Amino acid sequence: MPRFDGGRFPLATDLRSGRHVHACGASIPSSACSSATPTTGPMTQKPSLSGIPPRKLESILAPLPRYRAVQVFSWINSGVDSFEAMNNLPLALRRELDGHFCLRKTTLIKKLEDGNGAAKLQIGIPGGMVEAVILVDGAGRRTACLSTQLGCAMGCVFCRTGLMGLTRNLDSAEITEQFYHIRKFYPDIANIVFMGMGEPLLNLSELRRSLEVLCRTMSPRRITVSTCGLVDGIESLAGEGPAVRLAVSITSAREELRRRLMPVSDANPLRRLKEALLRHQWRHGRRITLEAVLLGGINGSTEDAYAMAAFAEGLDVVVNLIPWNPVDGLCFEGVPLKEPSIAELGHFCSELEKQGLKTVIRREKGRNVCGACGQLGSVVNKDFTL
Repeated sequence: MPRFDGGRFPLATDLRSGRHVHACGASIPSSACSSATPTTGPMTQKPSLSGIPPRKLESILAPLPRYRAVQVFSWINSGVDSFEAMNNLPLALRRELDGHFCLRKTTLIKKLEDGNGAAKLQIGIPGGMVEAVILVDGAGRRTACLSTQLGCAMGCVFCRTGLMGLTRNLDSAEITEQFYHIRKFYPDIANIVFMGMGEPLLNLSELRRSLEVLCRTMSPRRITVSTCGLVDGIESLAGEGPAVRLAVSITSAREELRRRLMPVSDANPLRRLKEALLRHQWRHGRRITLEAVLLGGINGSTEDAYAMAAFAEGLDVVVNLIPWNPVDGLCFEGVPLKEPSIAELGHFCSELEKQGLKTVIRREKGRNVCGACGQLGSVVNKDFTL
């Protein structure tokens, strides 16, 4: 998304000049307008105002008074997709804004429903498509699962998105607009999790910008950022915030096995990861979720449970067990991955609980539309609804 540091909203005199005006307020030749970031859908060269924190928006819209910027931000964050809908703004101002900015740089391509409450949205962005998911728990509460990157560079062997590689980071508009698209269909979203495509802590600056916007809609206590265990990113969240909830994909607490399953462990060993989690918990005082994708015959033994308990010692955690969601073609050291048996899942859960760990089994959600954990980026050949 274009940067507007130090920028000014064009004055009315600029608009009457008949020349194209850049978002920062300086008159420029029409040929220079092509350098602005394009949006998907109707091809426009206008920069988007979504995903911009309130104070930054005030700077962009200066010399408009602050209360006008607050009104514009409130409308954007409510999900409106046109300036015309901002009916507490003067008509002339709405037209002026519409002449220089847009409210969406993304477009909904498909909405896929799996029949049991979960759904997946495929969203067009400049240069590709990302996916966002709506999950429903046993009490009927809906959670929006958002993506932060187009693809992923982490290469976890059990995740479909990792096969894509990383194309690029999403900007804050592309992140927050996923939530706006979701809320159009499901206005009663109870929680937000950053567990979609990509590693959030590799896109920390845009993640923070999007959180500054989304935390105006939802309490930080209802927002969770999930990471595969990037120590530097966790340290940054501990020191600089924001104080959202943290989840860590641990999968195995046996160092040698985790390195084979999750290459990120090479540069982020478990010892350093635990130290970072202890600092984060000391700083923010919130329970951390340890996520363990259980792979049939690989990481569900009694030894694995003991290792998990040892890693969790001294931390206030809940272990979220996720039976592996099938993805064609994924293998571990040449052997196709498989789901854990019911007996294997029950044994591992029981062993963790014997060690005093609070454990929750995450039941299959979104599998029918390839929207479950580890499945994003998979092709779905079925009808969809809009």
